[in-house]
Amino acid sequence: MGAGHLGAGHADGGILYSNPLAGAADVADWVPEGPLSLGSHDGALELSGSVDDGEFGDHAHWTFWCPVEFPDGIRISWEFLPLAEPGLAMLFFAAAGQGGHDLFSAGLAPRTGYYPQYHSGDIDALHVSYFRHKHQSERAFRTCNLRKSAGFELVAQGADPLPPTEDALEFYRMEVVKDGPDVSFSVNGLTLFEWTDQSENVLGGGRLGFRQMAPLKAAYRNLTVEKI
Repeated sequence: MGAGHLGAGHADGGILYSNPLAGAADVADWVPEGPLSLGSHDGALELSGSVDDGEFGDHAHWTFWCPVEFPDGIRISWEFLPLAEPGLAMLFFAAAGQGGHDLFSAGLAPRTGYYPQYHSGDIDALHVSYFRHKHQSERAFRTCNLRKSAGFELVAQGADPLPPTEDALEFYRMEVVKDGPDVSFSVNGLTLFEWTDQSENVLGGGRLGFRQMAPLKAAYRNLTVEKI
């Protein structure tokens, strides 16, 4: 088992899960999908791809799931530091299998890190993409995006304040709040977007996972999930 700690969260708040993400041992019970490489960087967890994206293209990217299933009404926070570009970072949350299946059920189609399996397959999720520095068009006009899947629907967007790696001198504090139909995303306390799902299919609880587009290398630390 990894070093993630399950807390005793309750209706009026409390920590549900915390993980220092100090290295590979802390994520020994996490579930990798795709060519993921684990390392360490100054006491933090370094994540990168293990294959050449020039050779493997869109199959060089990966997703890394926390094994814990969370309720609705949570605050997810973590620290992020980009180390090498280009690339893109993402957080999946409220992720669950369709048809009543668990996210890791053998009844769902296999997932290998290939992006369409996540946004247009047999799982439902929200995902926020940030540090969108993979393609020239993303670097030229930098935004963070919230999408709802299945369906790949862009539901919210905000300016992304994260600098290129040469100017990223310290970790940035990322925060997602998911409370029923309401979702917000902030970096270092600066709110980048707020969105309310007005559809008839509001996603509830589920799992969370980090995702990167190769060849990005980035460090993560201090993941916390709190009940709000």
